[in-house]
Amino acid sequence: MKYRILGRTGLRVSEIGFGAWAIGSHWGTQNVSDSIDSLNKAMDLGLNFIDTALGYGNGKSEQIIAEVLKERREEVTVATKIPPADGPWPPSPYCNVEERYPEKYIRKTVDTCRKNLDTDCIDILQLHTWTRAWNRNPKPLDVLHKLKSEGIIKYIGISTPEQDQNALVHLMKEGYLDTVQVIYNIFEQEPAAELLPVALDNNIGVIVRVAYDEGMLTGKYKSNQLFPKDDFRSKYFEGDRVYRAVKRVDKIKKELENTEFTMAQAALKFVLAHPAVSTIITGIRNKNQATQNLKTSELPELPEDIMHKLQQHAWLRGVWYSGK
Repeated sequence: MKYRILGRTGLRVSEIGFGAWAIGSHWGTQNVSDSIDSLNKAMDLGLNFIDTALGYGNGKSEQIIAEVLKERREEVTVATKIPPADGPWPPSPYCNVEERYPEKYIRKTVDTCRKNLDTDCIDILQLHTWTRAWNRNPKPLDVLHKLKSEGIIKYIGISTPEQDQNALVHLMKEGYLDTVQVIYNIFEQEPAAELLPVALDNNIGVIVRVAYDEGMLTGKYKSNQLFPKDDFRSKYFEGDRVYRAVKRVDKIKKELENTEFTMAQAALKFVLAHPAVSTIITGIRNKNQATQNLKTSELPELPEDIMHKLQQHAWLRGVWYSGK
């Protein structure tokens, strides 16, 4: 396993991390014993960064992680996220920031996360979503800085809203954040235009999510793929989205013919090629996925010509309804 520095935090983190959404909720049936085994296997292979959220099964993901870390807490950095108070997701530009993230609510919710994770101090506390409209009055971040000074959290981050990857650029420049969590993959390359360079300039740790585009960029889906109703992907890939995405993945696979990289490996190596990226939080549900994801770290870098070809597969799909 290779390691990178998580920006200004100075933390040395595995470049492949553990995304713990699936072990909590919304990805179909998941056996708790498989979740525990996958966490232990990943750590045995050198993984030392885990990302979770209170919203992943109403604390279930956090609690499973706490159970596993009882004997291994010093080995791992854990980042978690708190959602805003009830309202639209992602937040509307018309939402009042002090109603969605009031100080009393933030403190109570952070305390719940601390209890779930069985810790007095959270390594990285992230707001789970945001809107660019709040950049002029980022009072929740002032609250988090209070918690930081009180020793309740160590570092502060935000996870970007799905349709606005550059929403945090201003906050990064102004010094509010230690880390950002962003969607970046072969299809979604917009962060390379501004967010990632700004992260480098300001020494912000970058946590990349959705590197596999919810599994599509592993190359394992067929054009007739179906998902259970309780699986998040049943909505993400509704209608003709699987068919359209698989056609694009097939074109990428052709680019990888006569190389030593599988589709999944190329997807991760593409993300890791950017110097601003600190870690990728891949979804891991069992020991085999832990092994396959983590061994990618030891592979050679993508050749420059392959990187150039993959850059041509950026997909400006917006909210999916254009770009056929």
